[in-house]
Amino acid sequence: MKELVAPFRGERYRRAARLGRLIAPPYDVIAPPERARLAAFDEHNIVHVMLPEAPQGWSGDRYAWAAERLAAWRRERVLATDAEPAVYVMAQGRRLGVFMALAAEGYEPRRVRPHEQTHAGPKADRLALLRATGTNIESIFVIAPDADGKLARALKAVARRRPPARTKLDGVPIRLWAVRDVSHFPFPDGPLYIADGHHRYETASAYARENPAADRVLAFVASARDPGLVILPTHRLIYGAGRDPQTLQEGWRAWFDIAPVPRTADPVKHLARVGQDRTACLVAAPNGSLVSLTLRRDTPLDRVPELGRSAAVRALDVARIEALVVKPILAADTSTPTLRYTADAREALDDVRQGAASAAVLLNPTRVEQVFAVADAGDVMPPKSTYFAPKVPSGLILRSAE
Repeated sequence: MKELVAPFRGERYRRAARLGRLIAPPYDVIAPPERARLAAFDEHNIVHVMLPEAPQGWSGDRYAWAAERLAAWRRERVLATDAEPAVYVMAQGRRLGVFMALAAEGYEPRRVRPHEQTHAGPKADRLALLRATGTNIESIFVIAPDADGKLARALKAVARRRPPARTKLDGVPIRLWAVRDVSHFPFPDGPLYIADGHHRYETASAYARENPAADRVLAFVASARDPGLVILPTHRLIYGAGRDPQTLQEGWRAWFDIAPVPRTADPVKHLARVGQDRTACLVAAPNGSLVSLTLRRDTPLDRVPELGRSAAVRALDVARIEALVVKPILAADTSTPTLRYTADAREALDDVRQGAASAAVLLNPTRVEQVFAVADAGDVMPPKSTYFAPKVPSGLILRSAE
């Protein structure tokens, strides 16, 4: 079996001084207004290819337009491919990682492990773009357990050097190094765990089955031992009439200890404290009520089959809160609710205080070892269980898929 990860010849923008105007977040976190803003930065911003919009009068589809734009950028030397294979170390804020070429072999060998359910629509979209361009426009994000710490130490050693390239994305500083002598660089041999990019990895694996020469995909690999590896919680916002969470408190007492959050307390810090060794959440109502729900230690969770099939999922705060708190709020009225997610606790609380949302449910973050446990069990987490921050930039490194 071939090596799981390998060096590759990266393709990069030549105008390093303007890099901040050329890169973007991943495609799936870019709303239309943000796409328009990024596109206006520069005619060569990566969104023109990553999220293509064909001009009026174009005879082909938008994927063909992306391929034409990419080919034109190459002809014009906007992009240039490095002469030698390398791995590309990136410091993004406090987080360190390395871009490598990951085997696009699917999940069956168990060397790459998922924790999320995917959907057909996004995969069809990304496959059409990959077929048209033959290029990994952006990377997936995977985590190496790195039990011996070799990867973390190697990345720190590279990061002590002067970086040839610097930029920022969304205010977060980025430094980049190309490491061409990889003779002593530790290459993880698996398993690797997908943090972000499940749809892109499955798309790349499907494309590899069509085209055996395209048997790798661009991946950003971080060490689980990296102190800069951050998972944020994804809080729940519920919109819709007839969903006052205060009316549900009596039912919740069968599962939780309920207490008001002191007005002088920082809500996020208070939640971290009460949930230090137990499942907990905060529930906000429009009248200013903010209460903590802390799962009692004697709660009979075996009576809640919808928590999930594996012990790893049933142990997750997000699975328990979804089943016992969020779903009862959603079902509290016959009208159709709207559920929105945010990693910003202040935004969630403000939406409720201003009366825009009927309720907010704040959660503690999922831990990386829990991500590993769910993936090892062959299970998937509830939607929006993790938010790895910051998002890996798109356009910093491209890779020909063939």
